[in-house]
Amino acid sequence: MESFERIYLDLSKQPGKCRVAETGLGWKPSGGGDTFTLDASNITAAQWSRAAKGYELRIWPRNTGVIQLDGFDQEDFDRTAKAFKLFYGINLENKEHALRGWNWGKADFGKAELAFNVQNRPAFEVPYSEISNTNLAGKNEVAVEFSLPANGSETGTNGHLGGARGQGRKAGAAKDQLVEMRFYIPGTVTKKERDEDGEEKSIDGEDAEEQNAASLFYDTLMDKADIGEVAGDTFATFLDVLHLTPRGRFDVDMYESSFRLRGKTYDYKIQYDHIKKFMLLPKPDDMHTLITIGLDPPLRQGQTRYPFLVMQFKREEEVVIELNMTDELLDGKYKGKLQPRYESPQHSVVAQIFRGLAGKKVITPSKDFVSHHQQSGVKCSIKANEGHLYCLDKSFMFVPKPASYIPFDNISVIVMSRVGGAVSASRTFDITIMTKTGGVEHQFSNINREEQKPLEEFFAAKNLKVRNEMLDDSALIQAALNDADINSSEDEVVAPRADRGSADEDSEEDDEDFQSDSESDVAEEYDSAHESSGEGSDAEMADADGDADGNGQTERSVEPKKKKVKTSS
Repeated sequence: MESFERIYLDLSKQPGKCRVAETGLGWKPSGGGDTFTLDASNITAAQWSRAAKGYELRIWPRNTGVIQLDGFDQEDFDRTAKAFKLFYGINLENKEHALRGWNWGKADFGKAELAFNVQNRPAFEVPYSEISNTNLAGKNEVAVEFSLPANGSETGTNGHLGGARGQGRKAGAAKDQLVEMRFYIPGTVTKKERDEDGEEKSIDGEDAEEQNAASLFYDTLMDKADIGEVAGDTFATFLDVLHLTPRGRFDVDMYESSFRLRGKTYDYKIQYDHIKKFMLLPKPDDMHTLITIGLDPPLRQGQTRYPFLVMQFKREEEVVIELNMTDELLDGKYKGKLQPRYESPQHSVVAQIFRGLAGKKVITPSKDFVSHHQQSGVKCSIKANEGHLYCLDKSFMFVPKPASYIPFDNISVIVMSRVGGAVSASRTFDITIMTKTGGVEHQFSNINREEQKPLEEFFAAKNLKVRNEMLDDSALIQAALNDADINSSEDEVVAPRADRGSADEDSEEDDEDFQSDSESDVAEEYDSAHESSGEGSDAEMADADGDADGNGQTERSVEPKKKKVKTSS
């Protein structure tokens, strides 16, 4: 028997003691915990290579994934190789990794992992158990997503083995974690067929079929990593369901422990355990119904996270569906939860099947709130995104984008205010919800004034603290109007000046400048026929006097008469 100290099993944080004996292999953590054992008859192959903590022993069992033992010294190779040859009849292969740093190579699909080889040496390996999903991100590009632990107890990194081995996830519980990798795979390849023994063989001659290399890589990875269940395992399928978040149309396949969204570009596999909220929300247009599913961990699409799925169904669209499920399963595990056949509106059928399979309560809008238009939702917007705010029994929900969930117990105060110009402010108002955690605010704007009273009554019914700033705004507006009335009454004395049109723009100094001109220039205008001119001027001035309403025009009409007398003398 050979014994080794400070060995790490499957990337665990705690080291332990590893023993290699004739009956099998064992590992026990130093700080106490579950002991891992592997029977000698279950070991099929082993490999020795460099790793993060020194040297690593990789073991391939018959029925599970790769087992990693890290932390060996270089001098331990001879002892380990001798023990494996003597006890298990297995040659321990010393495998060197590629260190050139190249990012192009060849993908090799092994029994339990995907290896990326550069010049026939592995650059890195990805165990199939670490892969949660894969998508065709483009014509020649494949995206591979890795498992994200919901908490540390589901990984091997906290020293406990049960969660790690049970779920096949080794990486996790670190500040930085690799979540996605993309492979660029150009060109086409010849499709291979499997023989009776399950081995792949090439097809020669005219029967050879060319296939996109990226598509073949994607199909192979889906098969090896056991990501996509076969069609026969689906309990129900709904085709071409419109999703508002993430945007697109997806086929929804429902399995026993998960459901799958299949789109033209992206596929998603979601466990029922990840569903935290399930809401059925009637849209205020009287034509559609929204199904909103809250997920934790959220759905990922590249760098974007989607904590909520929002599906939209037509209310009047009915479906007839029979569940692909045996009578034993219906009468046993799902007795009282599912029916063998459904004939109802599509949104109702989807909600009932989700409730039966996932065991989640269906949340509907509160009966304590009815909008001015007899609806369950209020139209509003978050910044530039329009949507609807729903009042639930214990929370608020805004959909579709950005989907926002605000529980009542996290609300500090609700502020009602009027924001905008004079016209828009009289028709709409805003609601700002202050939360207790970190001072986060949610502002919902452009709410119709008709919804103010129903919302205030709902806030009072739920004992929510409200601060109405619109009352203060109304007092300020009334005071401003009173000031405007005072100012307008003072302006009535000089009002005739405002009625003179362009004459109001001329100042008295301009008239004085006109009078300061030489008198000869003025006299020339009247030398030829000053009498007729004077009569016409008298008539015009008389008309002006008759039309004038105030003293200002009378004074200006007198001045030209003085000029006329001065010129004729």
